[in-house]
Amino acid sequence: MPASPSPPPKAAATVTLEMVAARAGVARQTVSNAINSPELLRPQTLERVRRAIDELNYRPHRAAQALRTRASRLIGYGIRPSLGGVATPVLDEFLHAISDAADQAGYRVVLFSAPPDEELERYQQLLDEQGADGFVLSGTHRGDRRQAWLHKKGVPFVAFGRTWTGRDVGDWVDIDGAAGTAAAVRHLAALGHRDIGFLGWPKGSGAGDDRAQGWHDAMRDLGLPVRNRRVETPTDLALASQAADRLLDGGVTAVVAASDALAAGCYQALHRRGRTPGTDVAVVGFDDSPVATMLWPSLSSLAQPIEAVGRECMRLLLDRLNGVQREAEHVLLPPELIVRDSV
Repeated sequence: MPASPSPPPKAAATVTLEMVAARAGVARQTVSNAINSPELLRPQTLERVRRAIDELNYRPHRAAQALRTRASRLIGYGIRPSLGGVATPVLDEFLHAISDAADQAGYRVVLFSAPPDEELERYQQLLDEQGADGFVLSGTHRGDRRQAWLHKKGVPFVAFGRTWTGRDVGDWVDIDGAAGTAAAVRHLAALGHRDIGFLGWPKGSGAGDDRAQGWHDAMRDLGLPVRNRRVETPTDLALASQAADRLLDGGVTAVVAASDALAAGCYQALHRRGRTPGTDVAVVGFDDSPVATMLWPSLSSLAQPIEAVGRECMRLLLDRLNGVQREAEHVLLPPELIVRDSV
């Protein structure tokens, strides 16, 4: 009578490479190849080894791997201070997306503080002390030095956001903000609105300029007036409310905002005047953040496909980490207009 397979070791036991090899019925080197060079194995063998790894809950010793492969399996992500002290749910969702994708590929995302005045020094510190294999960037802007700096050093990276300054280097994935705001303008125009204002960030932010350009181009294409229809404000509720006042004083019947936070400022200006978003003035935000459904009436907004952005970022970065030689790849993904009561 054949012996039944041995039960998995107790949780307290240390699972070794040899134990995985015995469970899968392969050599120790085959298990090592499955972890570090899976392309060397036949699909059936790779599946058998991975099944044994899962059954035994085996976790490779990262420090030992780093010594053998000169790779730390660590990916750095610099945390910048939030703009105006406002939370950014979109970046929180993005961080979860890249962390999940990295984990599936056997990497870990390491967060580190990256204040603007010593940003590059913090990146260098992670390279020197932790041996980071690569970096994921976000919040790229005009004047951003990170892409050129990492490119010059030959450090693999991918950016959530375009290279807004200087030569376009490295891989990036971004949201087509111009296409999104243009879609919002066309939707509002189809509802009969002719005076459509834009509530945006100060010029020079990159992403903000892109969203403003989409509004401007769509308005011109539809033959609608743009003069005195655009106002700028930092991401601050009180300042955004004051900026929205200028649009309302100018007689706009609809407002497209560069973010949901700015749209909330427009709501405040309308409520202060005794007017109702959606009934008296249509409002469209950008990001489809949790605040969109918390506002009253619920805010129409442009939803960013953040999970898709995270997957694409990790695909591009893993290519670089695995030594794939190719031209820099740029991926532009369209947002989706989510229509709610505010229009």
